[in-house]
Amino acid sequence: MATPAALFLADGSRFDGHGLGYHGIALGEAVFYTGMTGYEEAMTDPSYAGQILTFTYPLIGNYGISGSAAQYARACVAGAVIKQISYHPSHHLSQKTLPEWLDEQRIPTLVGADTRAITIALREHGTIWAALAVGDEALERAERTLTDFVRTATTDGLVAGVATPAPYLEGPPGGPRITLVDCGVKRAILRDLTALGAQVTVQPYDASPEMLLANDPAAIVISPGPGDPTDLPQTIATLRTLVGRVPLFGVCLGHQLLALALGAATFKLPYGHRGGNQPVKDLLRNEVLVTAHNHGYAVDAATLGGDLVPTMTNLNDGTNEGFCHRSLPIAAVQFHPEASPGPSDARHLFAQWFASAGIPVAPLTPAP
Repeated sequence: MATPAALFLADGSRFDGHGLGYHGIALGEAVFYTGMTGYEEAMTDPSYAGQILTFTYPLIGNYGISGSAAQYARACVAGAVIKQISYHPSHHLSQKTLPEWLDEQRIPTLVGADTRAITIALREHGTIWAALAVGDEALERAERTLTDFVRTATTDGLVAGVATPAPYLEGPPGGPRITLVDCGVKRAILRDLTALGAQVTVQPYDASPEMLLANDPAAIVISPGPGDPTDLPQTIATLRTLVGRVPLFGVCLGHQLLALALGAATFKLPYGHRGGNQPVKDLLRNEVLVTAHNHGYAVDAATLGGDLVPTMTNLNDGTNEGFCHRSLPIAAVQFHPEASPGPSDARHLFAQWFASAGIPVAPLTPAP
């Protein structure tokens, strides 16, 4: 007999289906993901911390879980909503089924719900607090739990839950030294930076300027991560003190944090960009990149005045996707250059920026 399960939105909407083996309640922001593939990467992406992820593609799990695609040591999503889940995957790298992995990771999962209706609801209402309940006991208390949760719900604290608590090193010795500010870094970003020959010192998001400059880095990269960038005033203040002292490059949340440090503003998108099929126009080269996104906030392009120049724009909604400084080696992009969601359109951006900052790099090999 199937385990009853349901998704409850804070506006009173309810979507029913059945659950997997793990029973419980997930609380967080209900969002949707438009990628046809990449479910393992998405559910282990720290930027999805605190979110209940609805997959718009109807069949998820058909190539299983490999472990090699994981971007973090554990699942980061709060919960998952899937129309149809595969119990019999087919792929030579598959180590286990998606249902097995979700149960191991203790992720409440709703299967069989109308994901088209959920996506439409989220597009019309926007991102909304939600509860995903699996099992009779969880269903009985879900609405009450959600009501209590909404009273104090915030994204504050999400970065602290996924960022490293202590510094560590990645990459070969002898190459250019790069410091990475970890707000929830993905494994693929470290892979691409070290593939360029860099030795990367990963520092916590709340590291002081002195800690970030301790090993005299050739550049500092600010990583992606979850939540509202204004939740991190200390990190913003730290970045402000680094302007003009060292080259800076931001990715996703790092893009937003750098913009705030340089005097621009950010705002919350109605329902965010989450998927591997976002068209972005490179304004400097007059070309279009197909990119991977995972964010609910954006930089206000109208506030990029003075020394900041827009370099990228989203062709779906016109939001800012990148900027650079007119005279300093500072740049940032909203999307994920390392993700390679089928095409590898944007993987050159790390190397391109290093070169513009005068940092020698090794040739970039194809993504695995």
